[in-house]
Amino acid sequence: MERDTMCIQAGYEPKNGESRMIPIIQSTTFKYDTSEDMGKLFDLEAAGYFYTRLQNPTNDLVAAKICALEGGTAAMLTSSGQAASFFSVFNLAGCGDHVVVSSTIYGGTFNLFNVTMRRMGVDFTFVDPDCSDEELEAAFTPKTKAVFGETIANPALIVFDIERFANAAHAHGVPLIIDNTFATPVNCRPIEWGADIVVHSTTKYLDGHDATVGGCIVDGGKFDWMAHADKFPGLTTPDESYHGITYAERFGLGGAYITKATAQLMRDLGSIQAPMNAYFLNLGIESLAVRMPRHCENAQKVAEFLEGHEKVSWVNYPGLPSNKYYARAKKYMPNGTCGVISFGVKGGRAAAETFMKHLKIGMIATHVADAHTCVLHPASSTHRQLSDEELKAGGVTPDLIRFSCGLESAKDILADLAQALDKV
Repeated sequence: MERDTMCIQAGYEPKNGESRMIPIIQSTTFKYDTSEDMGKLFDLEAAGYFYTRLQNPTNDLVAAKICALEGGTAAMLTSSGQAASFFSVFNLAGCGDHVVVSSTIYGGTFNLFNVTMRRMGVDFTFVDPDCSDEELEAAFTPKTKAVFGETIANPALIVFDIERFANAAHAHGVPLIIDNTFATPVNCRPIEWGADIVVHSTTKYLDGHDATVGGCIVDGGKFDWMAHADKFPGLTTPDESYHGITYAERFGLGGAYITKATAQLMRDLGSIQAPMNAYFLNLGIESLAVRMPRHCENAQKVAEFLEGHEKVSWVNYPGLPSNKYYARAKKYMPNGTCGVISFGVKGGRAAAETFMKHLKIGMIATHVADAHTCVLHPASSTHRQLSDEELKAGGVTPDLIRFSCGLESAKDILADLAQALDKV
């Protein structure tokens, strides 16, 4: 099926007389006739559900849809995008291990890695996504377990060279994890370019309506864990908490990674997405293929308007021919990138605050990538915890304004921008 059709049809096929829409299984537990039946679930010898902290049928149906859209083999929903990023790395790296990460990732993820996970003993090396081959090679250590990057950096809008970093990761026997939140599988499928694992903050475009918080992890099913068994003992040696199951042997390339993440991490940490949230997420995904072109169309018009405005000092949008990443964006995302633009207003931070204060359609909000046009000053909000050096490394300048184009009329968005800039 085409991705447009997958958005509606994938993941769930009702049988005769069953609910046409994905059912909401709003239950914490599930009944079985015998203890033996339930015991098989606890031993991972049978498929099924026993406690929603680990898995839920509604969640799995929606995860299956996202998995199909990304071209993966297995997927799981999480309570948030942050939980998805955390699980994706922690499923592979523990105390004493190391991960190579793009320095321009979302500020919240940067803080998760650089502060919280360092306290857990995981080390990180942050590299410029445009670093030289020598600098990239030098970032790896014998303890490296993964490479992590974003298809389109939030809010720097740097387009990640997926193929290049996939080749580097594979040369060192580790997988590439890609956050595909901004591009969505409608505009980019990182697995087709060499990525091994894809994560999403489903709170953004996949939901699309600022209604539910959630995340998702998709396994591409191509990385050979047993070929690098010494690097990934959690997948390639017996798990005594499940009577000695070896995930890579029992569940193969297509299922080992997600099964381990569910059986271990979700079991112990419980960052499950609420079934009701998964239901709303599915409603959003059904219109994803229709919404994304409109987001990109509006963003293109806004970027062109801003690029020609006398009060705007710079504009960053991969869809502009003048953009540094225009050719790379056309390679990985020929049908469009996203609806988010970064730009600076002449006059610095004070001018940016004046501009934002006078917007009428564009709402000042922490959110991004949904049906409503919204605006944010990252240096004083989402990236406030970063130092000036870290802001610079992340591509966030003090005057940077992140502008997320919604689904409103482009004419109205442009008029709103024009009147707000007049106040500067």
